[in-house]
Amino acid sequence: MIAEEAKADLFEIEPKVPYTKADLDWMDKKSRSSVEMSDKKYRPEIMKKEIDMSSYDEILLGFPIWWYVAPTIINTFWKPMISAVKDRPFATSGGSGFGNTVKELQPSAPEAVITEGSLLNRGTKQKVSEWVNSL
Repeated sequence: MIAEEAKADLFEIEPKVPYTKADLDWMDKKSRSSVEMSDKKYRPEIMKKEIDMSSYDEILLGFPIWWYVAPTIINTFWKPMISAVKDRPFATSGGSGFGNTVKELQPSAPEAVITEGSLLNRGTKQKVSEWVNSL
C-alpha cells in the first residue's frame, strides 16, 4: 500500500537462506533470529539483486521491529546499497516502539540521513495515505 500511495518502486530484501517459523521463534534463545540479534555485528546474507540506488534520493524502508530495533538483515542491506540518501523508516511491531533502531542503523550507512521512524501497525489505506502525505 505504501509503494502504491507514494508512487514508489518496490524492492524486497530477501535473505539468502529463508527464515523458517522455528528460526523466528523469539522465545527460543537458540533460534536463528535470537542468535542473530544477540550479535550486533552479524549481517545475514541477502539475495543479490541488481538495483541502482544512485537514482534515489529518498528511501521508505519498512521492516518489523525485533528486540526494539530493525532486524540485522536491514543492516546487511544498508551497508553496500546506501551512501548519501534520506531514509524514512517505518515498521510494524507486536508491542514495542522503535527503541534504538536509528542509532543502530546509522553505523551501517554513516552518510545517510535517517529520520525517526513511524510505526504503521494495522495500517489502513487512510493511515498509510496520511503518513505518506506527511513526508
